[in-house]
Amino acid sequence: MGQCYGKNVSVAEGGVQRATDAPDPRQTPSTSVNGGVSSSSNVPSVRNTPAHSSANSPWRSPLPPGIAPSPARSTPRRFFRRPFPPPSPAKHIKASLAKRLGPSKPKEGPIPEDGTEAERPLDKSFGYGKNFGAKYELGKEVGRGHFGHTCSARAKKGEIRGQQVAVKIISKAKMTTAISIEDVRREVKILKALSGHKNLVKFYDACEDANNIYIVMELCEGGELLDRILSRGGRYTEEDAKSIVVQILSVVAFCHLQGVVHRDLKPENFLFTTREEDAPMKLIDFGLSDFIRPDERLNDIVGSAYYVAPEVLHRSYSMEADIWSIGVISYILLCGSRPFWARTESGIFRAVLRADPNFEDTPWPSVSPQAKDFVKRLLNKDHRKRMTAAQALTHPWLRDENRPVPLDILVYKQVKSYLRATPLKRSALKALSKALTEDELNYLRSQFRLLEPSKDGRISLENFRMALLRNATDAMKESRVPEILNSMEQLYYRKMELEEFCAAAISTYQLEALEGWEQIASSAFEYFEREGNRVISIEELAREMSLGPSAYSILRDWIRPSDGKLSFLGYTKFLHGVTLRSSNTRQQ
Repeated sequence: MGQCYGKNVSVAEGGVQRATDAPDPRQTPSTSVNGGVSSSSNVPSVRNTPAHSSANSPWRSPLPPGIAPSPARSTPRRFFRRPFPPPSPAKHIKASLAKRLGPSKPKEGPIPEDGTEAERPLDKSFGYGKNFGAKYELGKEVGRGHFGHTCSARAKKGEIRGQQVAVKIISKAKMTTAISIEDVRREVKILKALSGHKNLVKFYDACEDANNIYIVMELCEGGELLDRILSRGGRYTEEDAKSIVVQILSVVAFCHLQGVVHRDLKPENFLFTTREEDAPMKLIDFGLSDFIRPDERLNDIVGSAYYVAPEVLHRSYSMEADIWSIGVISYILLCGSRPFWARTESGIFRAVLRADPNFEDTPWPSVSPQAKDFVKRLLNKDHRKRMTAAQALTHPWLRDENRPVPLDILVYKQVKSYLRATPLKRSALKALSKALTEDELNYLRSQFRLLEPSKDGRISLENFRMALLRNATDAMKESRVPEILNSMEQLYYRKMELEEFCAAAISTYQLEALEGWEQIASSAFEYFEREGNRVISIEELAREMSLGPSAYSILRDWIRPSDGKLSFLGYTKFLHGVTLRSSNTRQQ
């Protein structure tokens, strides 16, 4: 699922773009609709991508007209005889199958006489309605993808009788593995579970027959975001780009709060409802999406090569991978080129892992500093330092006091960690919260207000519970997001004021990504010296950080010999902790 295609062009030597001699697919009348397929596309998304590109790889010349290759500073320019291969996905596919199907059981029945073992047929019965033909009248095909195609249709019965809809038709014959069947089930489950956001495509129905699955959704006739980008010559003005980015962040923040990670965010998967210039966008194609539990890490490589996050290639990622993809889209909107580009799929992956986006060449000198800072904070290779979607909506580049800020699931995770922290760690965080800039406090105050504090200005566990309930969909239950409240039970007996909430909800890693981090840390340490710093032994510090004796040599440098208290270095390291692995690495 989720196999979407982009436009073919060739790229001239030296990175200068030229038009292809092949017929322009745009000359064929087509209508972009939801469902993850587009009639004018032919570059597939990546699911467990091959180890290297073949001669016929669609990634060899995938740049659409109007979007120039980015001159990323460290992107390799020469031809690599041995392309950089992503890790083989075979082992993880096998593990995923075992996880979904459970441990294999010995098959019952007679042993085949020819010595071969008959394979168990795949169950392709989904339990959806069998009356598609009675309920919908199919129209013309308006898009085609790798696993299926999309048609317009008219509803003949029900609440949407007479309404035009989009029908994504997925062939059962192409479901050749248990994983492909599970992908379809999950896509329908996510579409049914997610509801209520204006920038999310509406789901109406799911049907099946002996040959196909039919997913009935809202029809979007305004074309893809990619088409709009190309029609503008590959670049938006800052004001127009803001309008697009706000819609993207808003719907992604909604999905993340529900515990859903999209995993294939790209311009092709945002459709305009009509062809009006100011028509709203809808996020489509949840074929690669998944429910994700709090603190869970995913490991399968999925997505589209240009938009895939570094941690996805390292096979350990969470919702931050979607934020990276939004950063790539924002970069394209503002300058008309991709931040990471190469002629092969493996080259793209190498650039994503090693190259830095170029913010020096035209038109970046004319782009506002706030816009550049916004994109940089999304394209940070350390996923812990990226803003969340809700945080990004409060960034100075996008801030609008009249626009509501969505509830951020990160707040729940941070408060949970704070409640489990030692008194010394809480003192360190409280000192840090007193040194925060107004921009960071703006986000924290908005989250505090969403929890609806009582008249005395304090919040309890019930405030956190009710805030989740107000925003809950069935997806939240599936991803077990409410379970995070179980680890916040300490708030059952006490309440938090704004000052303590700010200390509990901040992320040290995100603050380290700010240009003014050194000043923030310095000011925080001054507060810590006056109010929280105390004499501490190496053994006690190791216990505070859950480290063993092997880390003592590292921790010794964090304690001042003069008075036995944490030094400035020790304070900053103590704020976000250090693992035994990193300690051992530093000792080598």
